[in-house]
Amino acid sequence: MLDTNHETCCNVVHEDAVNDCVEQLSDSVVERLSETFKVLADPTRIRILYNLSKRELCVCDLAEILGMTQSAVSHQLRYLKALRLVKSRREGNTVYYRHDDAHTMGLLQMAIDHATHIGAERGNIE
Repeated sequence: MLDTNHETCCNVVHEDAVNDCVEQLSDSVVERLSETFKVLADPTRIRILYNLSKRELCVCDLAEILGMTQSAVSHQLRYLKALRLVKSRREGNTVYYRHDDAHTMGLLQMAIDHATHIGAERGNIE
């Protein structure tokens, strides 16, 4: 029995649609995008970047805020620093971190706005 409600792909190529989409992102841009979204896919890194968007913080402050060990926070900060998303400065024995990529911070803020909007639509605002 044939299911008439199931959508199937047609056998006709729509040249106007294909032509509109001929220009593609370069592999290097796609790779960088993938790396950016991988960074933002980790809850700890999201929390670190969010807090660094508010102000410059040291590892011990971030560890206290996040309820994590300084070692775990330092590990994430090294990763973020290697990707040039945060930068650091030393003041005596203390190293302070701040965000270093306005584009990623803008993307993070848009994602927060989106998550808040979706939560509001579903009735579970926090």
